[in-house]
Amino acid sequence: MKYLLFCWLAGFQLLLAQERIHYDISFPNAVHHEAEISITYREVPAGPLQVRMSLSSPGRYAIHQFGKNVSNVRAWDSEGKPLEIARTEPEMWEVKRHGEQVRISYTLFADWVDGTYSEIDESHAHLNMPATFMWVRNMEKTPISITFHLPDASGWKIATQLVSLSIPHTYSARDLQYFMDSPTELSDYAIREWKVKDKTGKNAGFRLVVHHGGTDSDLEELHAATQKTVEEVIAIFGEMPDFDYHNYTFLIDYLAGNDGDGMEHRNSTIITSAVSPAGLTGDLISTVSHEFIHAWNVERIRPLSLEPFDFERPNMSAELWFAEGFTSYFGPLALARAGVYDLSTFAQKINGSLNYVLNSPGANMASPVEMSQMAPFTDAATAVDPTAFYNTFTSYYPYGAVTGLALDLDIRSNYPGHTLDELMQEMWLRFGKTERPYTNRDIVATLAEVLNDKEFAESFFNKFVFGHERPDFPALLASAGLRLRKAHPGKTSLGPEGFAFEGGIAKIVYGTMKDSPLYEAGLEREDVILSLDGRKLKNRAALEKLLAKYKPGEVVSIIYQRKEKIRSASITLTEDQEWEMVPFEVSGEEVTSEIRAFRESWLGAKAVKR
Repeated sequence: MKYLLFCWLAGFQLLLAQERIHYDISFPNAVHHEAEISITYREVPAGPLQVRMSLSSPGRYAIHQFGKNVSNVRAWDSEGKPLEIARTEPEMWEVKRHGEQVRISYTLFADWVDGTYSEIDESHAHLNMPATFMWVRNMEKTPISITFHLPDASGWKIATQLVSLSIPHTYSARDLQYFMDSPTELSDYAIREWKVKDKTGKNAGFRLVVHHGGTDSDLEELHAATQKTVEEVIAIFGEMPDFDYHNYTFLIDYLAGNDGDGMEHRNSTIITSAVSPAGLTGDLISTVSHEFIHAWNVERIRPLSLEPFDFERPNMSAELWFAEGFTSYFGPLALARAGVYDLSTFAQKINGSLNYVLNSPGANMASPVEMSQMAPFTDAATAVDPTAFYNTFTSYYPYGAVTGLALDLDIRSNYPGHTLDELMQEMWLRFGKTERPYTNRDIVATLAEVLNDKEFAESFFNKFVFGHERPDFPALLASAGLRLRKAHPGKTSLGPEGFAFEGGIAKIVYGTMKDSPLYEAGLEREDVILSLDGRKLKNRAALEKLLAKYKPGEVVSIIYQRKEKIRSASITLTEDQEWEMVPFEVSGEEVTSEIRAFRESWLGAKAVKR
């Protein structure tokens, strides 16, 4: 037995010795959110060895300075002798003199659960790789191995899209890009597994890995909803991708204190929330749908502007209205087809995006393409100084989603037998399956060929994608028996405002939006409303009661304080601008056989029952 153990250990050491890059990670101080990480580099090229933390992470487009959470960085040679290592940039360290082998070690602090950062505590290690691991310049194409050293008696298991090796707790990645794109969950998680076969005969395994505080029945409900959603998403594109290792993993972390997020990866996604799985089939299942669609749209149907992903700078793309926005349209659509959403719930979800865009000042001045290019400033980016994004930015997620809605309804209404699904399937065949990066002009050309109508494709894009005109949403939605109307007709409003009520006064927390009564009267962020028409605004109820006495268009006086100065102005009240989308059944209109057929074609199940 001792001889066999010796042979196994010798083989283990020999295999790892053959790897040019090997990581080890352990958690001796997990209770204080720390990991100890070491990296062994072999056959190191001559010249300074530059190791660094990333500035960005796959699926994010802004800068995230992960180096701030690294400390105690040290280096040794092959004989264990210390090497001089110096920090030369905020995210980079350099070893100038070294031999063919160098070992780097450091301590990582990690205490934030979402799709971008990492968290370590007694219950788990939630690892986003760019937030966790250093890497070395000029060895990006080199295969990588990693050993996870699990805490004793923790019950932790390992879930990841990395390739499991024969050595316990050891995995590999073919290169840096794949390694950094492979989030990993170490915990005593629950797991559900199933197989899927698409209409082409392709098979894949699916794993639902859930670290949560819910019940088994919560998990089963999530499992059932996820299975149905997976089938409907596959039907949108016509077939599954060739998952690199024939598996796809949903890494789900639902515990109190988590941040809500979802982040796509090539053969997996990581989804986080403070809500238990019991809430997923109502709302958060939308994240499951959205992120799984990304296995096609953005992971393989990939913009040229994001290829290859750069870990050292923000990644700007003019195609996010399609990559993220169309994904945001098809996400709830897949859930409707799966039967997770009924018609009213689907309309409510789509209406949220539509309401936002219709009332966004930014959409009046810039196109979906231009808003996509703002991602490095808005995609979980941080800044100390305030911005005017409430007036200048419209998120490419809902902007792209309602553009997809308009295009789908336009196609279905004017090109019988054609749908937006066809465009996605053709984009998959041309650019996803072949993994040939695309541009916005490629989408135009593909749409023109799908519909055999270049004029329509060019016109739609020039107006609504490259330009910022608004489609005729009421007419388009009426084809599906959905009425877009004012949610509160005749209701008097100050326009969009973010008041904080305290001590008998109302303070404007955010900036005022263009064309709103507050904006036109000259009020701004941090102004304190002392009175409206001579009355104090003690709370929300007092404001609503006061506004109910007036009609839209009436003028009232307002007294406010800006810094140390008391000011007065006249303010013209407006009608509440909130929109609602309701089925004809609710608005009292006839649901014809044509409308029922339209809805079935649009929202009916597409997955083949096997």
